[in-house]
Parts: sequence; structure tokens; C-alpha cells
Amino acid sequence: MRISVINPNTTVSMTEQIAAAARSVAAPGTEIVGVTSSMGPASIESHYDEALSVPGVVEAIVRGERSDHPADAYVLACFGDPGLDAAREVASVPVVGIAEAAMHAASLLGRTFSVVTTLGRTIGRAEELAERYGLAGRCRGIHACEIPVLELETNPDTAGVLVDACRSAAEADGSDAIVLGCAGMADLAQVISAKIGVPVVDGVAAGTLLVQSLVTMGLRPRNTGELAPPIPKVYHGLLEPFGRGAIS
Repeated sequence: MRISVINPNTTVSMTEQIAAAARSVAAPGTEIVGVTSSMGPASIESHYDEALSVPGVVEAIVRGERSDHPADAYVLACFGDPGLDAAREVASVPVVGIAEAAMHAASLLGRTFSVVTTLGRTIGRAEELAERYGLAGRCRGIHACEIPVLELETNPDTAGVLVDACRSAAEADGSDAIVLGCAGMADLAQVISAKIGVPVVDGVAAGTLLVQSLVTMGLRPRNTGELAPPIPKVYHGLLEPFGRGAIS
């Protein structure tokens, strides 16, 4: 089995960290391929960033579909799940976003969960996703640690700040689980959980195991209806290569 884990931002070091987190939970024989978006922002921390990351996500999947060794599934490793519906239109295999996977996994660990994300300005997007995934009633709160995405791996205080933020969230909300709201936090889930005594869900691991299960069950998305392949048409300007399936 081959799983493509796509980092929708353009920071290679984060892709490497994400791929390592995916490999740590993948079954023997499952190949994890980390893919860095070829275009877009270095990190995704606003609606603007998210919108401009979507062409890179789509391109990565189209290239993967046309590869000599196509993936059996894709994981979108950004907690905003940017371009998830568009990705599913161009993919012939399962595509799962890490927010989607993490929230569903957390909902299986108890009645409620809280999310700890990066910057406060991303809280609204996380709220929208909890609503979209039918889990708004299970999400007790969304909290920001106020560490920018690219500082997660360079700030020496990251682990300590996240431990404190997750402990505070669990205590304030009375939640049964914590969801980490950024792919850049993936390597800290077990450490945090051990320190606060509450299950902490990393979306990269959850997404990897979820798509691995879908492939193992032989499940593939339908190719008709709303998420059928997009209708070929002419695109103009910088997006011209995306028209008529011309990405190569």
C-alpha cells in the first residue's frame, strides 16, 4: 500500500516531520510518501493562505494520479483541510483531511473533545470544520497556543507551551480528549498525553490510519455525482495549466 501525505504548505522540513509521524503508525508494508506543495504559502495561518494553498494541493494529487506509481490514498496534512472537496474530485482513491480524521477519532474516545491550535485567528476555521463534520456538539472548545506554525519546530518552548495549553483546555472544558490543531504538532501528541493524563489525538496519525483502513477494506470513492471529476474547461491567467486537465 502506498499513501501520499501532502503538506499543503511549501516548507520541506515540515513535510519531513509530517511523513515521519505518518510512518510511525503505518502498518508494515505501507509506504508513506511525503509530498511538499510546489506552490503557495510557507505556512497556512489565514483564510488567504488557505485559499492560495489549494492549487498546490490539486496539482500534487493530479501529479500523483498520473504517476507510474500512484498512491492508494492521500492525506491532506493541514488542519484547515484546505481544498478537501476539490482534492476528492480529482482523486480516484480516498482523500482524508487531518482535521476530519482527528475530530472523528477524538469523538470515539469519549463524549467531548477540545482543540488546541496555533494562532487565535485560526479558531473560526476549526469551528467551521467541527460543524461541517457533524461534531460541533462534541467540541467543547477551541484554544490557541499563539505559536506560529513555522515556529513550532524552532521554538525551544513549544513542548512546554503545548503541554500547558492542552492541560488548561482539558480542565476548562471538561473534555475527554484533546485534538492537536496543526500538522506541525504531530510529533508531540504522545508526550503531551503522558503529561496531562488525557488522550491527545494527532491528525496526521489519525488520517494515515484511517485511509489505510479504507484501502484495506477495498473502499474507493464513487466517481459520479457532486464529487465527480471536474468538467474540463478553459482557465485563464496563472491558472491556465489547470484547465482541461493540462497539469503535467
